[in-house]
Amino acid sequence: MARQVKEDGQVLTRKRAKVKEPGMWKVLLHNDDYTTQEFVVFLLKTVFRKPEPEATAIMLAVHRAGMGVAGVYTRDVAETRAERGRQLAEREGFPLLLTVEGDDA
Repeated sequence: MARQVKEDGQVLTRKRAKVKEPGMWKVLLHNDDYTTQEFVVFLLKTVFRKPEPEATAIMLAVHRAGMGVAGVYTRDVAETRAERGRQLAEREGFPLLLTVEGDDA
């Protein structure tokens, strides 16, 4: 709390607002039988800015587990990247599903 003393001796206090860190959100890739592995790696490299080895590892994890995390971001960034990924997949004719969920979910 910040204290300020007036000339008449009265003490004024003011609470400082605490800044809360923004919550983090996961962008999830869902496996399907139509989207190629090459396209998923390309998407991870271009939209999510992953280096090739990491993009390949994520793609293989999605392929094996049925779903995987493409990245963890603030909500706005996560939603923007998921939407860019969906648009790119749709433009290329792939039904790739990308979803966003809170990191605490």
